Amino acid sequence: MSTFYNYSVTKRDGSELSMKEFKGKVVLIVNTATGCGFTPQYKDLENIYGEFHDQGLEILDIPCNQFAGQTPGTDEEVHEFCQLKYDTHFDQMKKSDVNGENAIDLYKFLKSKKAFDGFGNGPKAMMMAAMLSKIDSDYKNNPEIKWNFTKFLVDRDGNVVKRFEPTASMKSVREAVEELI
Repeated sequence: MSTFYNYSVTKRDGSELSMKEFKGKVVLIVNTATGCGFTPQYKDLENIYGEFHDQGLEILDIPCNQFAGQTPGTDEEVHEFCQLKYDTHFDQMKKSDVNGENAIDLYKFLKSKKAFDGFGNGPKAMMMAAMLSKIDSDYKNNPEIKWNFTKFLVDRDGNVVKRFEPTASMKSVREAVEELI
């Protein structure tokens, strides 16, 4: 049976990072972008990381250019952007696909464990729903990643416990992390 710990991702330097490295830790996996309306979530992610890293939180930042080309540039340019603009201390991985035939295996696994459950309420949720309905009329019924800054939360035992769409409040992400710490 496949578990979170059976997967790996490619780091910026081309080496592999096994999820086994995260055994006993809480992991927040995020597909990110440098030129997205949700990019300011990097600040909240860094705050959450700073608050909980010493207690066992890791953030796995996987840049992705599949959503309106909002992650241009090289892996090193993405990393420099995150450090300069948001002073991130968690590392960025190699830019990767999260949907489609080239989706990395970790994302195939995550989507199989936590399907899309809606954008919630509010103006950003309505905007995302309207935009997605034009791109994929069946978006509500498939587990695909809908946009940048979708987050998956994995507990200390490797269970995928929560999926947060980019419209979810970062306060609710922080609270969910805190519950697992």
